[in-house]
Amino acid sequence: MSNSVERFSTRVDNYVRYRPGYPPEIIETLKTECGLTPESVIADLGSGTGNLAKLFLENGNTVLGVEPNAGMREAAKAFFKDNENFRSVTGTAEATLLPNGSVDFVTAGQAFHWFDPAQAKTECTRILKSGGWAVLVWNERLVDTTPFLRDYEALLLRYSIDYPVVRHENAENAIADFFPLGAPTLAIFPNTQKFDFEGLKGRVLSSSYTPETGHPKFEPMLSELRQIFDRHEQSGKVNFDYDTKLYYGHLD
Repeated sequence: MSNSVERFSTRVDNYVRYRPGYPPEIIETLKTECGLTPESVIADLGSGTGNLAKLFLENGNTVLGVEPNAGMREAAKAFFKDNENFRSVTGTAEATLLPNGSVDFVTAGQAFHWFDPAQAKTECTRILKSGGWAVLVWNERLVDTTPFLRDYEALLLRYSIDYPVVRHENAENAIADFFPLGAPTLAIFPNTQKFDFEGLKGRVLSSSYTPETGHPKFEPMLSELRQIFDRHEQSGKVNFDYDTKLYYGHLD
């Protein structure tokens, strides 16, 4: 597997434009179940371009966006430049550089599967206040609920570089180990994007496991993607459906 920090460096623009956000039910659940308030301080690990941070900032929280990739860090800083509650931190989930006991929540959106689970757990335990919460979130693309999504999954399996290896579902055992007090609580919410062909193209190219310009699989992949879109579009759009999975629990 290529370096997990740098593998998105050439995909930042597509990531910003075409990756899905997260449903507001996440915030409502954390308010009800975990006591989240606007005063809670959030360390968002592997914060990327800020998709998950955006939810917490809209809730009034201070968010420390811990991100090792320079391109993604700069994209988040530009997006949140007028929000004084966002602070960008050059760090990793395993070495955040944050003070001991300084945050109420540690979060990771679409990122935990890139972490070293044992080291990240040690670091999260260090920076969390007593009674703090760990929150892991993924937008899990549905692969077998519509003919379009089945064809899209088959396209990825045919043309991807290392898709079966890096899929986030591979982290399920590590999730259980990350929460030492037993299985975390899981909540699931529906989430959908609608794409025209340019949006669909941007979405596929935002994924780190797809071939890029110059790769021998690049043009054949886009040609087949066009065929899939033409076969399934309705009123010029296709639906990209997800289950947003929210895991939350204590680490101490």
